[in-house]
Amino acid sequence: MDRGKMVSMMKKCGIAVAGAAILFAGGAFGSYMAGRQIAAKNAAVGEQPVTTTAASAQDVYSGNPIVGIVKRSSPAVVNIDTETMVKEQQMANPFQDDPFFKEFFGDGFFGDNGGGKTRSVPQRAKGSGFIVSKEGYILTNNHVVDGADKIKVTLLDGRTFDAKKIGQDPTFDLAVIQIKAKDLPTVPLGDSNATQVGEWVTAIGNPLGFENSVTVGVISAKNRTLQAEDVNFQGFLQTDAAINPGNSGGPLIDMNGNVVGINTAIVPYAQGIGFAIPINMAKQIMEDLIKHGEVRRGWLGATVQPLTHSLVESYKIPVKEGSIISDVVKDSPAEKYGLQRGDVIVKVGGKDVKNAEDVVFAVRNHLSGDKVPFEIYRDGKKMTVDVTLGDIKGSKAPKELSSRFGTKPSESKVSTKMGISVSENNSNLVDRYRLKETKGLVVVGVDQNSEGARYGLRAGDVILEVNKQKMNTIEDWNRVMGAKNKSVAMLVSRGGQTLFISVE
Repeated sequence: MDRGKMVSMMKKCGIAVAGAAILFAGGAFGSYMAGRQIAAKNAAVGEQPVTTTAASAQDVYSGNPIVGIVKRSSPAVVNIDTETMVKEQQMANPFQDDPFFKEFFGDGFFGDNGGGKTRSVPQRAKGSGFIVSKEGYILTNNHVVDGADKIKVTLLDGRTFDAKKIGQDPTFDLAVIQIKAKDLPTVPLGDSNATQVGEWVTAIGNPLGFENSVTVGVISAKNRTLQAEDVNFQGFLQTDAAINPGNSGGPLIDMNGNVVGINTAIVPYAQGIGFAIPINMAKQIMEDLIKHGEVRRGWLGATVQPLTHSLVESYKIPVKEGSIISDVVKDSPAEKYGLQRGDVIVKVGGKDVKNAEDVVFAVRNHLSGDKVPFEIYRDGKKMTVDVTLGDIKGSKAPKELSSRFGTKPSESKVSTKMGISVSENNSNLVDRYRLKETKGLVVVGVDQNSEGARYGLRAGDVILEVNKQKMNTIEDWNRVMGAKNKSVAMLVSRGGQTLFISVE
C-alpha cells in the first residue's frame, strides 16, 4: 500500500471515530438534560426523585403486604400461660395386702386409699390471645383459660403480667381476660361478614410454644359446622393458614390488618384445615362479657345447618335458602315452643334467613325473655312458631347417657354401601363407642377414599335416618341405599348430638 492511500484511510477512520464520539456525547448530554427537566418537573409538583440503593435493589419482597401487617399486629398478640392445680394419686403402699401387716396393724391402718395419698400438682398449658382495648382487655378461647388458677400474659416486648378472667362463654368457646398496664398496643377488629372465600389471611400465635409465629393462607370456606362431644358450633371460618396447638385464641387477620376471626380448632389428621370463630360473633359476646361478666343474649337451644342441594332434593324442601334444624336440646326454648328437627327456618324476627349464620346472629341479637317469631317450613308447609328465648346459661345439655339395653348382648350382621359398613345397634356397640343412642344403625367401618369417608362419616356415628326413612334394621338400610337416588341425606347422631350429612 502506498503512502497516499494509507494517509487517506487514516483520515477516514479518524472521521468515523470522531463522529461516534460526538454521537455518544450528544446522547449523554440529552439524557442528562432530560433528567434535569424531569427532576425540575417533579420538584415543581412536590415529588421527590426516586433513588435506588443496593439494599432495595436486592429486596425482591419489597411491597409484600404481610410484612407490614405482621409489624403492626404482632405487638398486640400475646402468649398466654396457664396453671391449674389438679389432684394426683400417689402410689399405694405395697404392703397393703400383706397378711402380716393386716394381723398386727389391722385393715384400716393404711386408710381408704390403700396407703396412697393424693397431692395437688400444677398442670400447665399455653395459648394465644390479642389485646382489643387500651384498658387491657384480651380476647381468647374459653378452652385456653377454662379452670385455670393462674393466668400469665407475655407481650412481644417481653413484659409479663398476671391476668384475671372477666367473663367466659363455653357455648362459643370465647373468653375475655384483662391485664393492667400502660401503653398497650391493640389490633383493630374487622367485619367477618365481608370476608370472601379465597381472600388472603394471616394467622399469628404461639403454636407449640414457638412464640409469635406467622402463617399465611386463604379463607377456604365459610359457615362450617363442627360437632363433637359437648361441642357444637356453626359458622366457623375455614382456613388453610397453618394452625397448631397453641394457636388457639390468636387472631386471623385480613389484608387490611383487621382481625376477622379467632383461631380455635384444627382437624388433627388433615393438612391445611383450620377453623376460626368469626369476629362479628365474638364482638357481641365480648361486649356482654365485659359489661356483665356473662352472656345475656337469648338462647334458642337448637342446632342449625346450611341447606344443601342434597337436603333440598332428599327432603323435598320447597325453598333453596334458609337453615335446617339438625338437633333440638332437651328442655330448651326450641323444644318447649314446638320447633322440631328437620324444620327449615326462613325468617327470624321478620328478617330473611339465607344460611345458618344468619339464624345464629338473629338469635344473639335478642335478649333472654324476648318473644321471637320463627317462620319455618315443615313437611312442605309454611308456618310460624313464636319462641320466647331463654337464658344462655342453660345452653349446655345435661350429660346423661341413654339407658342401656335390657336384652342380652348380641352381634348383628353388617352391610356395606358407599364404603360405609353399618350394623344394627346393640349393647356391645353402645359400650364400644360409648354411644348415647340405643336405636339406629352404627357405623362400624369406613373404607378409606370411599364416598362415606369423603363426606365425613366415621366409626361410631349412628345413622338415624336416610332420606327421611328411619334406619332400624339392615333391611331398611339396604332398601334405601339400593334405590336409585340422585341425592342422599343422612341424619347422624355423633356424641349425642344430631347433624345432617348430605351426599350427591
